[in-house]
Amino acid sequence: MLGRVRIGEVAQRSGVSARMLRHYESLGLLRPTDRTEVGYREYSSDDIRRIFHIESLRSLGLSLREVGRALDDPHFTPSQLVDDLIRQTRERLARETELLTRLGRIDAAEPADWEGVLRIVALLQALRSESAGMRQRAALASAGEVPMPVEALVEAALNETDPHVAGALRWALAQAGEGGLALLAEGLDSPVAEVRKRAVQSIAEIPNDEATALLRAALTHPDIAVRRYAALTLGPRGAADAVPTLLDMIVEEANDADAADALSALASDPALADRIAARLVDRLASGTVGAPARQRLTQALGDIPGAVASGALADLAHDEDRVVALTATSILKRRDADLR
Repeated sequence: MLGRVRIGEVAQRSGVSARMLRHYESLGLLRPTDRTEVGYREYSSDDIRRIFHIESLRSLGLSLREVGRALDDPHFTPSQLVDDLIRQTRERLARETELLTRLGRIDAAEPADWEGVLRIVALLQALRSESAGMRQRAALASAGEVPMPVEALVEAALNETDPHVAGALRWALAQAGEGGLALLAEGLDSPVAEVRKRAVQSIAEIPNDEATALLRAALTHPDIAVRRYAALTLGPRGAADAVPTLLDMIVEEANDADAADALSALASDPALADRIAARLVDRLASGTVGAPARQRLTQALGDIPGAVASGALADLAHDEDRVVALTATSILKRRDADLR
């Protein structure tokens, strides 16, 4: 069993300074078992064990007052205190994580001087403002002399609910080029449908090959809203693999006018026009397509140039469905007039 030892040896063994041991004593947390004839403190093994208990509780984040209660109050229950410590620790970690993120974004922007740092901080703060006007101005200002860190723009774009601010943020991301595409691609996998929608809308605003590749991959996305938005964007970009989704949209009356416009844009390529017309004819011949959908498909066919579309319209002018027949006849007359 350890005999009684003086304060210097206790400090050495415990790692707690003699000054801190005296502070514990002044607060009543620690009471040396005895003193020598000349007044030196002497600590027993129980005293040293208590020192280790004090240090252990302090390491959990307890204040010295809470440590005293925990060690001396027989009715003290730790559950509520531990819950409070967990909450406080999580809040502190959130603050530290936010600070680390902010510092990382400032570093990524590579400001030349402290004035640049302050401008970036001001823009980051404005992006988090409760004022939609301030957020919009921050987004529009991001293409200035001190560009906004792209990570901040992506985060804001994926969470913005105001349509005007969202548009400004998408514009800012488009100015940034491909820098934010990887983060936007992660947004496509968000568990939140609105975030996935904002991600694909933002990608659609970036007119480069990398964005087009992401949109083509999105044609097989499990979220039908993502697939449809990607298809609408890919039509004007000449991506033929968007055709099946666009046809589905016309049949299902989901942004069918926009889908027909996208098909028409694709059909401006002579190499695709007859193929698209043939796909429309196949859908019209399908026995699973109802009368309203056949009418929409016929109208879409009217915007497709070429001999295949014209021949199909001539056949549809005699369709059993009177509305389809009249629609096809009207389109043929218009096409004939355009040729004169």
